[in-house]
Amino acid sequence: MLSRKKFKLLFLLFFICTSGLLAKDYTKKREVRLFIDQMVKQHKFNRSELNALFRHAKFQKKALAIYVPSLRPKARPPRVRKKQGSWDRYENILLKESKVTKGVSYMHKHRNTLLKAYQKYGVQPEYIIAIIGIESHYGVNRGKFPVFDTLTTLAFEKNRRKRFYKSELKEFLLMTRREKVNPKNVMGSYAGAIGLGQFMPSNYKTFVVDFNKDGKKQMNHPSDAIGSIAYYLKRHKWRKREPVATRVAYPGTRYRGKKTGYKHKYNRASLKGIAPKNKFNYRDKVHLIKLKRTSYDELWYGTKNFYTITRYNHSNYYAMAVYQLAQRIKSKYKKTYGKSLI
Repeated sequence: MLSRKKFKLLFLLFFICTSGLLAKDYTKKREVRLFIDQMVKQHKFNRSELNALFRHAKFQKKALAIYVPSLRPKARPPRVRKKQGSWDRYENILLKESKVTKGVSYMHKHRNTLLKAYQKYGVQPEYIIAIIGIESHYGVNRGKFPVFDTLTTLAFEKNRRKRFYKSELKEFLLMTRREKVNPKNVMGSYAGAIGLGQFMPSNYKTFVVDFNKDGKKQMNHPSDAIGSIAYYLKRHKWRKREPVATRVAYPGTRYRGKKTGYKHKYNRASLKGIAPKNKFNYRDKVHLIKLKRTSYDELWYGTKNFYTITRYNHSNYYAMAVYQLAQRIKSKYKKTYGKSLI
């Protein structure tokens, strides 16, 4: 039998684990009622159905805590770790050998769809696979947050991105109606991103394609996800058969010359003392991408295609992780199956 002290402890743990999922009647909020009015008048939604949805929404504390620090649990004292550069840490998380191996298997399983996407949009298969690997670990981790509840919480609880999430909530409801999906059944990330490629609801109408021609646009379906990622990159001016990045040499171990990152680009002739380590047939302007290692900086040229990847996620490290994971998957695929996919 549990002692009173142990019972109280178990109850507290249960409360902590479930406190982020408390049912909340959002129709009591004036701004929610105004939102419902807008959806009824402008988009012809059924008022009773929307009232029922918002009346039984579940408050998502964990999602809101991303933007409201006071809701976060007290941080544990940091563990003493061996000093690492920021890229070393990033690489250890996103470029594990297990992610490469799983990516090779996923590429082989969906090779026909990937070839179809390459023929239609000109995006090499390894980049599509790398994005799926980083975004959802090839479908294993698509998110455990109920998207309707999450977007409702972020749209109508106080936080700095309320306006953005209110717009995403509107697009989510429009998308679920178009696709005839129950909005309560869709799971995603803490920010409301959905599926293998973690698309936000606002991306659905413009960038998600029905690649398998089954009459539905589903980012949880491998075929639609592959086609949609390829289409997204193509729409953001991906250039077929052009390189993405190459490592360069420079004097010293820490680079403090010109500004680095995807926001800055240069004629290569102006980059004195910097030269590619390998053959690099690319004549357009380049970005300088700096990766901070523990005891030195790696420096890379990024091309227009590198910039295109940053349209998927506005991060130099993200785009470099996609590039390097793609190259490792491509190399291992060739070793495993005796030939490249394309």
